[in-house]
Amino acid sequence: MKKQPVTYDIVRRVGLTLPNVKVSTSYRTPALKVHGKLFVRLHQDLDKIVVKMPFDRREELMAADPKTYFITDHYRDYPWILVSLSNVREDALPDLLKIAHREASPAKKRRV
Repeated sequence: MKKQPVTYDIVRRVGLTLPNVKVSTSYRTPALKVHGKLFVRLHQDLDKIVVKMPFDRREELMAADPKTYFITDHYRDYPWILVSLSNVREDALPDLLKIAHREASPAKKRRV
């Protein structure tokens, strides 16, 4: 039985469980922001999401599962990762979005 791909609606639902998250847009696509800072958005190709991610975690994810987690040259120098909606496991979303949320949160608002 083939799993159903993750949709942006599922991403949004998971993201909205995190504190201080608001639905927004970025580059004319649906997005989620924390205190006005972007942490996840639907990529303009509509088949992946762009997620805020520290460089070290980004490298770990890409090494572990390059079909799901990757970057293009555009993102090489920025702390973001592309996540394939058709390949990502739904149960991976809470941790991914928590990391992104923490990275986008203002330093004084971060939990240690």
